[in-house]
Amino acid sequence: MSLALKAYRLATRLFEPLAPRLLDARVKQGKEDARRVDERLGIAGVARPDGALIWLHGVSVGETLSLLPVVERARAARPDLAILVTSGTLTSAQILSRRLPPGVIHQFAPIDGPTATAAFLDHWRPSLGIFVESELWPNLILAARDRGIPLALASARITQKSADGWARFPAAARQLLGAFDRILPQDAASAARLQ
Repeated sequence: MSLALKAYRLATRLFEPLAPRLLDARVKQGKEDARRVDERLGIAGVARPDGALIWLHGVSVGETLSLLPVVERARAARPDLAILVTSGTLTSAQILSRRLPPGVIHQFAPIDGPTATAAFLDHWRPSLGIFVESELWPNLILAARDRGIPLALASARITQKSADGWARFPAAARQLLGAFDRILPQDAASAARLQ
């Protein structure tokens, strides 16, 4: 593992015990759902259905809305599959609660601490993970890879500024992007930057 990723993992492990207090403060600011804040710590709000489970992840409203056609196609092609959609914002969760078909599960994505991500993955045990986002969370992605969960990064985009930032840590970038079995760039510029 790259030195940068080791440092990130150590820092998140050290600061993760502060997460409940920070989440409580976010609840008071109206940025988290008080009834579901434990989901951010990897504590599931519902039981995992039996059988194969596809996990779709986006952070904000635009990314999660782009998942709705994927949900519809997956349900049409494989009605036997359970589908879990995770998002990171209160607004995206509110919209998904109105737009997701019955039977599709929504949970808040866990914070990127080692304990929270392990609890999330241990509970849900996804058969496949599809990420549609520009923010890459190392603990979540690497823990999923370590569990043998196939991962795809769909509609991947990266700005030049982000690419320049990752260029300072090339080994970490290679390891993190290498955790994905498939990366589908949004455009030619993102494809070149990801390469």
